[in-house]
Amino acid sequence: MSEQRNLILAIVLSVGIILLFQLFYEMPRREEQERQAARQAAEQSETVTPRPRLQGQPQGEGTAPSGVAIPGSDAAAGRSRAAALEEQPRIRIDNGRLHGSLSLQGARIDDLTLADYHLRVDRSSPEIELLSPAGSPEAYFAEFGWVAQDAQVAVPGGDTRWRTDAERLTAGNPVTLTWENGAGLTFAKKIDLDENYMFEIERSVTNDGAQPVTLFPYGLISRWGTPPIAGFYILHEGPIGVFDDKLTEIDYSDLVEDGPVEQTSRGGWLGITDKYWATALVPDQQEQVQATFRATDVDGKPHYQVDYLWQGRTIAPGETVTIDHEFFAGAKEVDKLDTYAERYGVPLFDRLVDFGWFYFLTKPMFHLLTFFYGLVGNYGVAILLLTLVVKLLFFPLANKSYKSMSQMKKLQPEMVKLRERHADDKQRMQQELMALYKKEKVNPLAGCLPIIVQIPVFFALYKVLFVSIEMRHAPFFGWINDLSAPDPTSIFNLFGLLPFDPPHMLMIGVWPLLMGITMFLQQKLNPQPADPVQAKVMMFLPIMFVFLFATFSAGLVIYWTWNNTLSILQQWVIMRRMGVHSDGTVDKPAAPPSKS
Repeated sequence: MSEQRNLILAIVLSVGIILLFQLFYEMPRREEQERQAARQAAEQSETVTPRPRLQGQPQGEGTAPSGVAIPGSDAAAGRSRAAALEEQPRIRIDNGRLHGSLSLQGARIDDLTLADYHLRVDRSSPEIELLSPAGSPEAYFAEFGWVAQDAQVAVPGGDTRWRTDAERLTAGNPVTLTWENGAGLTFAKKIDLDENYMFEIERSVTNDGAQPVTLFPYGLISRWGTPPIAGFYILHEGPIGVFDDKLTEIDYSDLVEDGPVEQTSRGGWLGITDKYWATALVPDQQEQVQATFRATDVDGKPHYQVDYLWQGRTIAPGETVTIDHEFFAGAKEVDKLDTYAERYGVPLFDRLVDFGWFYFLTKPMFHLLTFFYGLVGNYGVAILLLTLVVKLLFFPLANKSYKSMSQMKKLQPEMVKLRERHADDKQRMQQELMALYKKEKVNPLAGCLPIIVQIPVFFALYKVLFVSIEMRHAPFFGWINDLSAPDPTSIFNLFGLLPFDPPHMLMIGVWPLLMGITMFLQQKLNPQPADPVQAKVMMFLPIMFVFLFATFSAGLVIYWTWNNTLSILQQWVIMRRMGVHSDGTVDKPAAPPSKS
């Protein structure tokens, strides 16, 4: 009775944990994402201008005194995104993949949508909004300016009205913005855009005054409010950068709790990454930059900023100083990131995609996945082919593992007898078991070691499917029209036959059920635990995994189901060759032929 009570308790606790996870984490997370996507309430917007942290150092070229004050944004609160966009004159942005505008006030890149990506699978749904102007809900923008060593020198800021030589920015057709400070300094920004997601920015300052001026170039990305994040340990979302060829990833919560993070580097890059989209500041790779990640609280709303400050430029009378840099804003498409890394010499730029610890495995797998997609035109089928290739690579190891399992299953009747015979003498039972293994030349660990070797590969494949933007809104067959979203069907409304939508915790679709069935069948082929209570708990695991995998993206569930199916097939063939059946019975050896 005690063992039965323990079993029931284990089952109840397991189901309770899954239901609590769904009720108090998964459902609120999804609801919050929906609320944030539809939020129209206006929020206060403010920008922190980066300042040189060089107090106590002698002034001169490359240094600045403490207390430098630069005008920030005084954008009014209470505006919708559309209202904020209409308030200021703008230059239209359209290169076919990016739609939006940049504001002539502040010369900010603050309005971008992704033409190829939509909120829902339906292509008529709104485009993904990446950047939004100051003063709008979830403001998110980039700004590039100058900090003057002498506080009396007027420099452009967030309220500066720039002049333009064009009304439209397209691929290969740049715009040039100019502003004069009335004291002999002329500032200019030439902004170009390629056919994808990279802005090329050339800034210049001409000194027509009588005195030399020292200015510090800066760039910043400002984001208001913590965006909805996936919340998975294996995925980083938030501030990110590469400094001196080392990747730095900072969580939003850590930045709020621990305060600013400062880095000094020659070249590199820094930005903010979401699961599928990102923004990044890319300075001249030969420049020494002072980078800062910071978080502030304004009226109870978090404000995140990443920025860099270059070394100062002293501009003599009659001289013009020019600097070049880039700004990335778009989808994290690996081929584009690789192209930019090579074109601009940007180190580790593909790490915007969180390939994780097993980068040396995940990125080649990603390229193999896209190769198969190029052949078949369907990412779901590409997942099946990629899984098949991985299984073939590990075929010898898996064979060794399954042979060992078959031998163990073959000996299971004898092992049960030994446990029953020596139930009161555990030491003797272990001795007899070891003697049996030695007699039959069976290594009980041989079935585990090959599996352990494969774990990094399977985790890397899981990672590829989880982080790849190529899975987003990619169809498979039938009802699966988005491989990045959970299976939309549910057994609790008979897969759509009943006219109601079950709550999230009861969305147990066809593919999670198929995954649970394959997991159950695979367990039946493996040696069963001698302890009946342990055996029952193990048989309950597929049910737990059905509930767990129901929240995962369909692409991951399809991969796991297909992988289980291939494993079952391989293990079944090996067991048949060894004369072992799934119920543990063993074929008797054929009788030798008679000599008559």
